[in-house]
Amino acid sequence: MFIRKKKNSTGSISIQIIDKSTGKYKVINTIGSSKNLQEIERLVIDGKKWIREYTGALELDFNNEKDLVESVLSNIEQITVKGTELLLGKLFDEVGFNKIEDRVLKHLVISRIIYPTSKLKTIDYIEQYQSIKIEKDIIYRYLDKLYNTQKEIVQKISYQHTLKVLNNQISVVFYDVTTLYFEIDKEDEFRKNGFSKEGKHQNPQIVLGLLVSVDGYPLAYEIFEGNMFEGHTMLPVIDSFKNRYKLDKLVIIADSGLLSSDNISELQNKNYEFILGARIKNEKQNIKNKILNLTLKNGESKIIEKDNSTKLIISYTESRAKKDKTNREKGLRRLEKQLRAGRLTKSNINNRGYNKYLKMDGEIKISIDIEKFQADQKWDGLKGYLTNTNLSKDDIIENYTHLWKIEKAFRISKHDLKVRPIYHSKQPRIEAHICISFVAYKIYKELERQLKLKKSNLSPEKAIEIAKTIYAVKVRLLSNKATYTKLIITKPKQKELMSLFEL
Repeated sequence: MFIRKKKNSTGSISIQIIDKSTGKYKVINTIGSSKNLQEIERLVIDGKKWIREYTGALELDFNNEKDLVESVLSNIEQITVKGTELLLGKLFDEVGFNKIEDRVLKHLVISRIIYPTSKLKTIDYIEQYQSIKIEKDIIYRYLDKLYNTQKEIVQKISYQHTLKVLNNQISVVFYDVTTLYFEIDKEDEFRKNGFSKEGKHQNPQIVLGLLVSVDGYPLAYEIFEGNMFEGHTMLPVIDSFKNRYKLDKLVIIADSGLLSSDNISELQNKNYEFILGARIKNEKQNIKNKILNLTLKNGESKIIEKDNSTKLIISYTESRAKKDKTNREKGLRRLEKQLRAGRLTKSNINNRGYNKYLKMDGEIKISIDIEKFQADQKWDGLKGYLTNTNLSKDDIIENYTHLWKIEKAFRISKHDLKVRPIYHSKQPRIEAHICISFVAYKIYKELERQLKLKKSNLSPEKAIEIAKTIYAVKVRLLSNKATYTKLIITKPKQKELMSLFEL
């Protein structure tokens, strides 16, 4: 914005205020006109004053730095954490979650990533660090809306983005389950006692089934009652996913914990291909004999045909053998310690873990079956994969090794995003909470993907930590009470992050 002296046909000079912010010259005000030189200079001074007032510039004595600093600091209206909103908000929009017009979702998801806590504390955080006030009732009404009308939309958006990232090819999916316990005494129709993966068998829980793609991008999830056997959760989730997106072919990869004869039969009847972790010690004796008769060197694998439709891939690695031996010996030492302390009873005689090495002599004496312990060393280093695919054994093993990414998904959800404790008792709001965590994990994975794509050495956690240090300062100008907001970026890492994501 500047002053222009325009010569008129009458011989007078007009003093105009010109704006070029759009790239074109635009007259936004004419201060006046005159033929008198002194009057023209006065109009120029008036023009400069008008520009200062219009733009909110302050007349400060720059020769007095202390007064200048005091003037600015005394007029600060608010300071907010801006980096996380810029970074994670951009990713939220790029994935496509901004299609859900409720802004509350965005606030809840970003807060879940950077400050995972209860909804009430989240409200306080948003107000304190974002200067956004959201009433408690609005949050809870939105949770009900999310459960009733948006849960499927959220999963569809995540699927469509993942499909785009993977070049419109999703043919292999990974499935696993985890349990989320509640710190309550009594179970209800939804939160029930069951087998807890976290060792909290005394606490009611829910079962969470998660489906992810190659590289661990979340595709779909479902929640089940806490006493549901994990093997019964897989087919409902996969069937729903396949039907929803009209997929012709899927290869299902899952851990041995989900392997049962019923599951295998149902997968085959529905023409699914699968790669499942095999419980090779539970195979029929003739198959076990074939496995133990194999002579495998480090990194080698062999195929054992089970029947007309399925086969076992057996692999051996020295590192696994070392780990198996260490775990067996550790289990044995624990049993010996309990035996010496007299803490073992008849109830410990079972096939759970290393209790299988216990035997009962007569009616009362419990001892350790050393022969059984030593016989188990024949299995050290062996790993089995059950499949009905036509993939090569190397491809089967390679695909199965990606299963750790779903374990990472659960670990991130439980520890980084703190999906639990869950401060809700009603099923709709529990499910809405899981939905928010699902979106948060998707944003986390997108951050991870883009950092890798941009060849950055930053981890998602480090990028988020840097973003937390980027503040915005809002100052109220004295001249016209307008406000001016400035991002505070002083450190190289902050500048690097802003540049990396073009924030």
